[in-house]
Amino acid sequence: MSAPPLPEPARPRATDLIRTGLDGLRGRPLRAVLSALGIAIGVAAMVGLAGISTISRAGLIADIRALGSTLLTASPGRTVTGQEATFPESAQRMVARIPGVTDVSAIGLVEDATVRRTDKINPAETNGLAVRAVRADLLGTLRGTVRSGTFLNDATGRYPVVVLGALAADRLGIDRAGAHVYIAGRWHLVVGVLDRLVLAPEIDRSALVGWDHAAALGFRGHASLLYERSTADTVTSVHEVLARTIDPEHPGRVEVSSPARELEAEIAAGDAFDALLAGVGAVALLAGGVGVANVMVISVLERRREIGLRRALGATRCQIRLQFLTEAVALTTLGAAAGAALGLAAASAYAVVMGWPLILPVGPVVSGTGAAVLIGAVAGLYPARRAARLSPTEALAA
Repeated sequence: MSAPPLPEPARPRATDLIRTGLDGLRGRPLRAVLSALGIAIGVAAMVGLAGISTISRAGLIADIRALGSTLLTASPGRTVTGQEATFPESAQRMVARIPGVTDVSAIGLVEDATVRRTDKINPAETNGLAVRAVRADLLGTLRGTVRSGTFLNDATGRYPVVVLGALAADRLGIDRAGAHVYIAGRWHLVVGVLDRLVLAPEIDRSALVGWDHAAALGFRGHASLLYERSTADTVTSVHEVLARTIDPEHPGRVEVSSPARELEAEIAAGDAFDALLAGVGAVALLAGGVGVANVMVISVLERRREIGLRRALGATRCQIRLQFLTEAVALTTLGAAAGAALGLAAASAYAVVMGWPLILPVGPVVSGTGAAVLIGAVAGLYPARRAARLSPTEALAA
């Protein structure tokens, strides 16, 4: 009578494989954490940097839409001898006569003046700030807002008072109106602090004084920058005649630009930088995958008796292979989840600090996590195959 056939080995369920893989990680928690750290750093870099880039782009686009794309700026160019040109004194009045122009204002650089918190600071330490003479209608042309206090008007512009741009106020340690700053040997009362002006960053870095008062500080009366706003239908035609209107004799000495278009170009150029950041994250992921593979190889060498016992109890080579492969994938998945959470937290904090809309980078989260899981599978493939090749006697004899 022939012996009954041996029963086929039971196939492990998916839950059994996951539980076995997690048991292997819980047995060596410190090693598992250190191994997953490389994966977590790579995913966090990809998600966090992509999130910050996405939020910045969305915030800047929202600012452009809020302020409009109808703002043009004009600045003096260079003469044939290389010297800086100057605008005629009638430039602002002439621009205001162009059909379609709704607002026009000007600022002028007070070259020999610096702004300091006290008179004890060396005048050479400008802190990157400039003193500029402004017209009373500047804020309306730029559609800016005042964070604290009020802007200059025709009355206050004749006296030693100043309005600080957002960055200038931060660098001087002033957060509200009422303080005093030292400009060109005289104390000036801060009557206003502006909010950030995306389309006019030079204002953010300036201490603004009235056009009339600036003459007492050494201002020569020539505008260094004109701001012009027109209707959406006429912005192109105004752009074409703006230089000839400002300086009919030498239109080539006038440089006309659109801050909104320049900002949009910067946003577009940021896509190349995003690709570079994604490459940095990918390199970190690959480094983490090498670490996972190293840890899994060591784990196979340390657990040879366990492998031999499982084989002796009926586990097949395929089941041993799946056990170690699942453990590697579980390790990278946990690291990817932690890295994605860390990256999203960093992006969310950035959005809150900047006051920009929170837009989560779904694509980088999915691609980063998927790449980490794939790397885990590839990293665990060789150790899993090595474990599966061990025979019960060979493994138990180790």
